[in-house]
Amino acid sequence: MAALSACDRPDAAQSSAAPPTKSPPTQYPDNSNSRLDSTVVREEHHANTSVAGVANDASAVTYHRYAPELPPPPANGRLVLHWHAREVPVRITDDVVVSAWTFEGDVPGPILHCRVGDTIEFTLTNDVVIPHSIDFHGAQIDPKVAFRSVPKGESVTFTFTPKYAGAFMYHCGTAPVLMHIGAGMYGALIVSPREGLPPAKEFVLVQGEYYLSAGNGGVQVSDYQKMLSTLPDHVCFNGRPGQYMKEPIRVKVGDRVRFWVVAAGPSHPCHFHVVGEQFDSVWLGAPPANPIRGVQTFTVPAGGGLVFDLICDIPGEFPFVNHAFGHGQKGAVGILHVE
Repeated sequence: MAALSACDRPDAAQSSAAPPTKSPPTQYPDNSNSRLDSTVVREEHHANTSVAGVANDASAVTYHRYAPELPPPPANGRLVLHWHAREVPVRITDDVVVSAWTFEGDVPGPILHCRVGDTIEFTLTNDVVIPHSIDFHGAQIDPKVAFRSVPKGESVTFTFTPKYAGAFMYHCGTAPVLMHIGAGMYGALIVSPREGLPPAKEFVLVQGEYYLSAGNGGVQVSDYQKMLSTLPDHVCFNGRPGQYMKEPIRVKVGDRVRFWVVAAGPSHPCHFHVVGEQFDSVWLGAPPANPIRGVQTFTVPAGGGLVFDLICDIPGEFPFVNHAFGHGQKGAVGILHVE
């Protein structure tokens, strides 16, 4: 990726990391006393991920843009979801394919949207050898029951009702959690306030990190030792470095734009900033109460989510970026195109 500038539009995303190298076998921490993961089979985890049952041929994997638009909430106040934990190859740039651990076959997983007081009935089925689970930050529920690890071929079902509005992370909570999030098992649950917010064009940005080593057939694999170092190869919004540079988010003059921003980590926050703009409102907690007004940059902690509103008064191309520019340089950057 070309060097970032506050005034110039950076070039379309390219890999900025050095060629990945093999890492030594991973030594996983003892997790025998984990309350959230009593069924985990640690011996089934490997130093690096691999795609089970999929040909290791990067050339066969196509690229797609992750749609950032917020989907509508359920009209009847109830979401009934049956997801699968899967291992799939995902192309994140023109020249990088990763072996990803996923919810529903993509990184991040699907964007969920509901209102405060809606009911979410959720089932997770594990299609792979390694145990997996799901932890919703927007739920208040017994984690030992709902968020327990699920062996291959088995399922877990639970129901919850979000009590607070906001942008919430979900992720796999199976040990080592660092590995499962770092390999791609995360996403966003957006909970709108019952009374609504000002009409806006609404988008979801989930910042994530990739820590990679060389695999077979050009498919790169997640590297646990690199995750422990917290030095990512790529940092990006919605799973692909710089994807909204090539295909910007488009709005019109006069639009109110709302970014629901989640920092999935697994280790780094997002210092969210839109170049050439100021935020009309930022909500740290449940909107619409107590907005912060007139700020330019605000930090979304790893595992957290904030809501950012701005009003597009003039046309132009406005970069949005993680203002920790080492991470912006590694892919956490995009363009808001106002026409």
